[in-house]
Amino acid sequence: MENNTEVSEFILLGLTNAPELQLHLFIMFTLIYLIILTGNLGMIILILLDSHLHTPMYFFLSNLSLVDIGYSSAVTPKVLTGLLIEDKAISYSACAAQMFFFAVFATVENYLLSSMAYYRYAAVCNPLHYTTTMTTSVCACLAIGCYVIGFLNASIQIGDTFHLSFCMSNVIHHFFCDKPAVITCSEKHISELILVLISSFNVFFALLVILISYLFILITILKMHTGKGYQKPLSTCGSHLIAIFLFHITVIIMYVQPSSSHSMDTDKIASVFYTMIIPMLNPMVYTLRNKDVKNAFMKVVEKAKCSLDSVF
Repeated sequence: MENNTEVSEFILLGLTNAPELQLHLFIMFTLIYLIILTGNLGMIILILLDSHLHTPMYFFLSNLSLVDIGYSSAVTPKVLTGLLIEDKAISYSACAAQMFFFAVFATVENYLLSSMAYYRYAAVCNPLHYTTTMTTSVCACLAIGCYVIGFLNASIQIGDTFHLSFCMSNVIHHFFCDKPAVITCSEKHISELILVLISSFNVFFALLVILISYLFILITILKMHTGKGYQKPLSTCGSHLIAIFLFHITVIIMYVQPSSSHSMDTDKIASVFYTMIIPMLNPMVYTLRNKDVKNAFMKVVEKAKCSLDSVF
């Protein structure tokens, strides 16, 4: 099929048509976005500044924070613009760019979570070989692999979506250019199948790696006899499991089922959750009980105080 040149822009219907809710949603999403930027940038800066955090775990956490900023920023600014000035139009190329970058970062996060599960398996189950298993080059290769898969997946999804003929309507029943919503404007049957198959492979392959890793971790923990032996692995792995659950449950709802079984209201709620809520929660989840991050933060605060004292 060829592109329909008559379609030069799409109309995003947004979250709600109720005018009385627009300002409240704008304020709420602006605060959430500021927390996302502050929390994730703060994590990246702390990890860069403190040499004690230059370890595989914090290397993956810094990449996770970068990815959270990326896919939230691909969506949220346009949502805020639509709520503030009610600009619901988005150009054909801007829609393709938004979908591409969102798909890249969402896919990278999916595989980063599985890479972090493998790291925890190496740290808990093979501590004696950990330093030789999780070397700098291995961590770099895992991270680069996540980004390569993200770009490949996004390229396939964009190429498959925007070769369609958008002859039915240019109205998208969503607040951003997400593929399930965009292909409803076109002759979509093959594209829908491709979306479900690729998304299913990405999600369930990553989940398989995660489940196998945590199965071995659980077996190792159960073999420990001291209370301290239980406490440390459980505290470090618990936050990761929370993040995995929050991310994957919404992705499965959105992408690993045909659109005929979708509810637009459910889709919008799920989309708000994984484009804004999860990127906001991730820094909190990983730092809430993390003494290393808290110590690094206190060091930065103390250095800032000393610098101010020396100036004044």
